[in-house]
Amino acid sequence: MFLLYEEDGDIKAGTLLMDNVGSLQIESQHGRRGKLKAANVLLRFASPAPAEVMQAARVQQADLDLDFLWEAAGEAEFGFEDLAADYYGHKPSAPEAAAIALALHGAPIFFQKKGKGRYKAAPAEQLAAAKAALERKARETAQRARWVEELKAGRLPEDFSGRVSELAHKPDKNSLEYKALADASAETGLSVVRLLDRCGAISSPHEFHVQAFLLTHFPRGRGFPAVSPPPPPPPLPFHPTPAFSIDDAETTEIDDAFSVVFRPDGSVRVGIHIAAPALAIAPGSELDRLAASRLSTVYLPGDKITMLPEGLFAEYNLAQDQDCPALSLYVDVAPDHGILALATRMDRIHVAANLRHASLEQLFNVETIGRDGPDYAFRGELEWLHGFAGHLARRRGKEDAVQRHDYLFQVTGEAPNERVEIIPRLRGNPIDKLVSEMMILANSHWAGMLVDKGVAGVYRAQTAGKVRMSLKPAPHEGLGVEQYVWSTSPLRRYVDLINQRQILAASQGDPAPHAGNDPLLFAIMRDFELAYDAYAEFQRRMERYWCLRWLAQEGVRELGASLIRENLVRFDRIPLITRVSGAPTLNPGDRMRVEIGEMDLLEIELKCRYLGPWAEPSRA
Repeated sequence: MFLLYEEDGDIKAGTLLMDNVGSLQIESQHGRRGKLKAANVLLRFASPAPAEVMQAARVQQADLDLDFLWEAAGEAEFGFEDLAADYYGHKPSAPEAAAIALALHGAPIFFQKKGKGRYKAAPAEQLAAAKAALERKARETAQRARWVEELKAGRLPEDFSGRVSELAHKPDKNSLEYKALADASAETGLSVVRLLDRCGAISSPHEFHVQAFLLTHFPRGRGFPAVSPPPPPPPLPFHPTPAFSIDDAETTEIDDAFSVVFRPDGSVRVGIHIAAPALAIAPGSELDRLAASRLSTVYLPGDKITMLPEGLFAEYNLAQDQDCPALSLYVDVAPDHGILALATRMDRIHVAANLRHASLEQLFNVETIGRDGPDYAFRGELEWLHGFAGHLARRRGKEDAVQRHDYLFQVTGEAPNERVEIIPRLRGNPIDKLVSEMMILANSHWAGMLVDKGVAGVYRAQTAGKVRMSLKPAPHEGLGVEQYVWSTSPLRRYVDLINQRQILAASQGDPAPHAGNDPLLFAIMRDFELAYDAYAEFQRRMERYWCLRWLAQEGVRELGASLIRENLVRFDRIPLITRVSGAPTLNPGDRMRVEIGEMDLLEIELKCRYLGPWAEPSRA
C-alpha cells in the first residue's frame, strides 16, 4: 500500500510499512523511513509506485489551468479528490489526484486551505488583487534585472536621475532602485558610491559631500520658508560714541562691536556691544522655531548656511553706518588697566565701521603697535584695547598662550573648475587677542550675573580637559574663569540667543523665559551640542577636501610635514593631517619630506610616502 501525504509543508508520496491506526511507519519515495501521523495522509493507493506517481503528477500539474480549476471549484469548501473527479469526469487515478493536490497546494492565492486536503476558492476580489500583485512583482523583478545589467555595464538608468544623492546617502532600502543598486554592487564588488561614480552619476565630489550633509541635517533644503519679518527695535537710549566691529571679509552676521571713550582723568570706558535679536525673536514664535530647527550657522570653505534669514535682520545686524539696538557691557577701566566697574545696558549704538582682518592686519600688528607710522581709523582705540586685552589675559593666567596658525579658505570660480587659496594667519595676533579677550570678559561677566541673580543659563564648562555644555555653572579651566556662557554670537548660535534672553531678564529684573529645571532648556542644550558637533565635523571634512583640491590644483608632489605620533603627520602650509607610509621610528615633532600620492576626493583620503628627513634650504 502506498500513501500520498503532507509533511513539512509539502506533499509527498511513500510506502506504508506498518499501520498503527493513529501513527504509521512509512518509507518515503527516497528511501527514508520514519513515523507519520495518520491525520496527515491525503490518499491511499495500490499503484503505481510513489516515485512514478509524483513524476506523473508533476507533468499533469503543469497542464492544469488554475483559472478553470478556480471556476470549477465553486464557492463551497471541497476536498481535492472531489475536485479531481469533477475535473477528469471519473474517479481519479493516483497520479491525477496527486496532480490536483499539488496544484491546489501550490496556488494559495486561488485556493484557501481549510484542512488536510480541503480547500475553498478565494473570493473574486481577493484573487484579482493577488494576481495584480503578482503581475506587479514580476514587472518589478524584470525591471530590477534590467537596471542591474545597466549598472554593471557602467550606465546610469534613466530612472535614477535626480535620485543619486538620496541613493548614495539616505536610501530607502525597500525601494526597487536601491535593491538594484545593491545587487549590482554585490556582483561588481564595488561599493554603492564607487558604482555610481563609475556610471558617471557623480559629476562633482564637492556637491556630493554637501548633498550628503544636507540630506541629513537639512532634509527640506537649505533655503528658508516664508516667514514674517521681525518687529522693529523698541525705543532705546542712544550711545553717541562711534563703534566699530572687527571681522573677516566673508562675515555678514556681525554681532559684536566695540567703542572706547578716553576720559580726562586717564580712565577709559569700554563698550562691548552685542547684536540683540532677542528683542525681535520671542520664545516660541515663528522665527524662534526656525532658529531652533537650525541651531547654528554652518560654515564651510567658500560657503555658509545661516541660522537666520539675513535679509530679515538688517536692523539688528551691526552693519556699518547704521544705528542698531545692542546688549552692551560697559567697562570702566583705570589708567593701570584695572577694572573699576561693569554695567549692562540695552541701548542703541552707531556702528561707524566694519573693519576687516585682511586690511586691518596690514596696519595693526605686532610690528606697528606703539610705533610711528601712518594713521588709520580707530588706531588709538585699537592699540589701547590691545594693551587692555593683555592685562585681561595676564589676570586670567593666560598671557603666554601657544600661538598656532589658522587658515582661511577662499574658493572662487564655478564648479567643477573652482580655485582654492589657503591663506595662513597667526592665531593669537593682536586682532585675535583683542577680540577674544573682550568676548571672554563679556561672556564670563554675564555668566556671573546669571549666577548672582539666580537666573538659569546654558554654560560652557571645561574640567579635566573636557569641554561640555551644562545647565549648572562650572569653571572653564581652559579660559581661567569661574563660569562662562556663550552669549556674544546670537545671530549665529541659538544657545547664545537663549542666553541673551536670560541676560536681558536678569539685567532688567524681569522674569526669565526659562527656569533652571525647565525641560525645554535641557532639550535645547542637548540638541545644540549634537548639531554644533555635526556642523563642526562637516566643516573639518570639507576643509580636508579643499586641501586635497589645493594639492592637485598646485601640482604638489612633495611637501614638508611634522610627525604627530606613530605614522600620523601634519603638513606644512595647509591644515591637513594624514598618515604616511614607510617612515622609520621618529619622535613627535620630527620634520620630514613626504611624497604626495594618490588622492580620493569621494572618500577624501590621501596616500603619502615618507621620502626622508627634512633638510633646511641652504641660504646660498
